[in-house]
Amino acid sequence: MDARAGGGNPGPVSPHSATLHAGYQNWRLMIDHVSIAVRDLARATAFYEAVLRCIGFAKLEVRPTTVAFGKRYSEFWLNHRPEMFVLPADGGAQNNGVHVCLRALTTAAVDAFHAAALAAGGASDGAPGLRPHHGEGYYAAFIRDPDGNRIEAVTFLARSP
Repeated sequence: MDARAGGGNPGPVSPHSATLHAGYQNWRLMIDHVSIAVRDLARATAFYEAVLRCIGFAKLEVRPTTVAFGKRYSEFWLNHRPEMFVLPADGGAQNNGVHVCLRALTTAAVDAFHAAALAAGGASDGAPGLRPHHGEGYYAAFIRDPDGNRIEAVTFLARSP
């Protein structure tokens, strides 16, 4: 059942949350926002401005040690952690940086997300394409940001009849 329609009763909607996230007051979201750590906030901000723009995110808030992006409210945060341990570049899939998946509306947006990440200094961790092992119509691209965080953009194609 759709949580926005009240199915599953995941708990009360906070009046505070409704105030912060206008337009979402009747939604019952499981995750409100995600934060990732970055060593260089200015570099990460420039990187994510270029990459997240492709899937409809904009920079919404700037504070001394954090920057937020979102579609309608601040849902993806960068937190400055200059002392953060640098993950090894050759860690591949076993590199334990964070993995965040963000929804895109189209395959073109997923493709643009991946291309923008590479152009902005990120690395590919999986070219855009169908991922049948994740389900029919699962179209995604995976990138690594300059701090080793693994970010995915996904859209879902219509199922075959």
